[in-house]
Amino acid sequence: MSENPSLRETERDVALNGPLESVSLSGLGTGPALIVLGAVHGNENCGPNAIRRAMAACRSGELLIRRGDVTFVPVANPKAYLQQTREGDRNLNRDLREKPAPVDYEDRIGNRLCALLRRHDVLLDVHSFRSEGEPFVFFGPENNQGTLEAFRHAEAEGALAACLGTGIAIHGWLENYARLLAARARIGLPAVAISEGYGTTEYIRFSGGYGVTLECGSHDDPASTEVGYAAIVNTLAHLGLTDGPRPERRPQTVIHVVDIIVCEAEGDRLEGSWRTGDAVAAGALIARRANGEPVTAPCPGYIIFPHAAAKPGEGICHFGVASARRI
Repeated sequence: MSENPSLRETERDVALNGPLESVSLSGLGTGPALIVLGAVHGNENCGPNAIRRAMAACRSGELLIRRGDVTFVPVANPKAYLQQTREGDRNLNRDLREKPAPVDYEDRIGNRLCALLRRHDVLLDVHSFRSEGEPFVFFGPENNQGTLEAFRHAEAEGALAACLGTGIAIHGWLENYARLLAARARIGLPAVAISEGYGTTEYIRFSGGYGVTLECGSHDDPASTEVGYAAIVNTLAHLGLTDGPRPERRPQTVIHVVDIIVCEAEGDRLEGSWRTGDAVAAGALIARRANGEPVTAPCPGYIIFPHAAAKPGEGICHFGVASARRI
């Protein structure tokens, strides 16, 4: 059957100009307000699939919301989701803040998304990644009153990260993003503000809440939807919104991201078939510069987000070490 052009055009109009869909359910007892996001990046389908399954389970009573509030946003970036691309006009999960004079699609969506985030206490943001690797969760800093990311809910956020069902938990994102910006400046690329590193979790922490980013596995792995759905169920039970059994806290390999290998010139490349979460020995070959110079692991550690097609100014991979933190 041929595609109906008018239906396709209507779908596009809704994606570009229509409402941002969110569905909220309120329990009859008191409890926290949770928001669950999917498709902040439009080519990550596990979030929408897992969230829509959870919505159906809530409506049928299979997941009965007894306390607090939950808001589901299956598709946070409709334009990118329609295109099945990571971005619409730009990365929605960068420089996320309210902008009185929006200049692109993600600015417009971001204004609505920030308003939603401010009304909630807890965020679960469901993602996937391009390369192969085990599911993991990104969580935030320790409690602090610093200028980069002041925070006071580290214990609660760590407890949430530990209950989602993954075996790997990673922290240190924003500090490492600052290292990326410093590397970009060193090789002469245009200056970028640190606010570019702020996404959904950073915004809800700024707003007084806490949240984690769940990376469910690779984009094309059907199991990523199951990982996302299980994490939603676990989060609802952990926060007491449902009467489900409290999820067990799995032992976690906790990784602190401490460095990033940046593509400095065309021809810089990843060496080997690394996957997110892979352990590396000190001295192991990770990448090679265009001039043949090897880039090796400075100490025992882990590979995070290897990017075989990195362009100048992008990360070839992040590098982490065993963390002293426990969650």
